[in-house]
Amino acid sequence: MSERVYKGCKIPLELYYDIENQVWYRLEPDGTVRVGATDIGQTRAGKMVNVRIKAVGKYVQKGKPIASLESGKWTGPVPAIIEGEIVERNEALFDTPELINEDPYGRGWIARLKPANLEKDLRDLLTGEEAFNKLKEYMDREGVECKGS
Repeated sequence: MSERVYKGCKIPLELYYDIENQVWYRLEPDGTVRVGATDIGQTRAGKMVNVRIKAVGKYVQKGKPIASLESGKWTGPVPAIIEGEIVERNEALFDTPELINEDPYGRGWIARLKPANLEKDLRDLLTGEEAFNKLKEYMDREGVECKGS
């Protein structure tokens, strides 16, 4: 996994990013898409205390929430930029929501989707160096710095 770090925040370059909502998407070998919160997003939100994820089998339209996250200082949705059916939820988050903080790109993933229109939806996301540069701009604008691990 190729990764860049800026102000302590990890940014894997192979992922697709929704910059404003701080959500990442990973294309899986089986054609599904794994979804999670970015290191930047989890840092801004603070320690997660509750996670609600839509049920397996539920179809999520573009722009609608896949999940909602709650920390001590923030509650908000994880909107879908890639539309599709939820095929798996990260059940571990129900008992240990702070996995999102500890390992946002690994054990802290949120859900896996079977995309309905992947090629079209990917056009609304950024990846690689373009994503890295936009994430840096976002961090500078919002004053975000990660602690790093």
